[in-house]
Amino acid sequence: MNTKKIHAYAPASIGNVSCGFDVMGMAVDAPGDEVILTLNDSGVVSIKDIEGDNGKLPRKAEENTAGVAVIEFLKAIESNHGAEITLIKNLPLGSGMGSSAASAVAAVIAINRALGNPFLKADLLPFVMQAEFVACGSAHADNAAPSLLGGLILIRDNHPLDIIEIPTPEELMCVLVHPHVEVKTRDARQVLKTSVPLKDAITQWGNTAALVAGMMKPDYELIGRSLQDVVAEPMRSVLIPGFHSIKQAAVTAGALGCGISGSGPTMFSFCKGKAIADNVGVAMQQQFAAVGLQSEVYVSKVNKAGARVIG
Repeated sequence: MNTKKIHAYAPASIGNVSCGFDVMGMAVDAPGDEVILTLNDSGVVSIKDIEGDNGKLPRKAEENTAGVAVIEFLKAIESNHGAEITLIKNLPLGSGMGSSAASAVAAVIAINRALGNPFLKADLLPFVMQAEFVACGSAHADNAAPSLLGGLILIRDNHPLDIIEIPTPEELMCVLVHPHVEVKTRDARQVLKTSVPLKDAITQWGNTAALVAGMMKPDYELIGRSLQDVVAEPMRSVLIPGFHSIKQAAVTAGALGCGISGSGPTMFSFCKGKAIADNVGVAMQQQFAAVGLQSEVYVSKVNKAGARVIG
């Protein structure tokens, strides 16, 4: 049997970026998921092993985001190849850091390379979105696109898919603090209202547009003023113990702004410079500890490279 082994990495991402609910996401350096994919002639996609999930993720390829992405890829190119997938979960489940998307992205990057890169990187996104639909019932791209492509991504439309890469300032740093509590994306979506008052919609539109302008100018103070979410955060904040004290601690320590990463419970802050970012990470972690939660802190620049083959 002919075989070819590819090792790929896909980074975590900050979904929504506060005001950009379901239309904006940003890639960070770490953590991230890895996939070791072995191409074969079996015609079957299978999950060989999953490390780091404590047995929680499905082992059937058609129920696992990494497996679904590869299955859809092979269908698209009408290939009779099979693949054996080992998934290394460095991203916590239900963390709000794009865990399901990262698995799918790493897998599709690996299968694309194994078959000689028939698709450009950006053209792999629909396969990841199909996998996201399996994971949470919604084919959204706010984690998938930045994990795949890197940087800050605006999803103008899903039908047809229209994504825009937004430049970010060189000194912009991201702080992610992940508390040891799980919030499932499906549950976090269920707490949202089905309609938004016009005054809140206007506020959200203004903040989203201003955040893009702040990134492009660049204007750090404008970035900070724009990190206000009046649509999802008011409802989702109740799912995160100590939310308001943690957000205040971040701003007091020098953060430009602070919010919920994706559906939570991870919280993120933007900062100007690494020294401030390190202080903010400590302050946020201390506040999580004050409500009895251990947490991990990740500090990085904006990851502008996205997913990549590492072996």
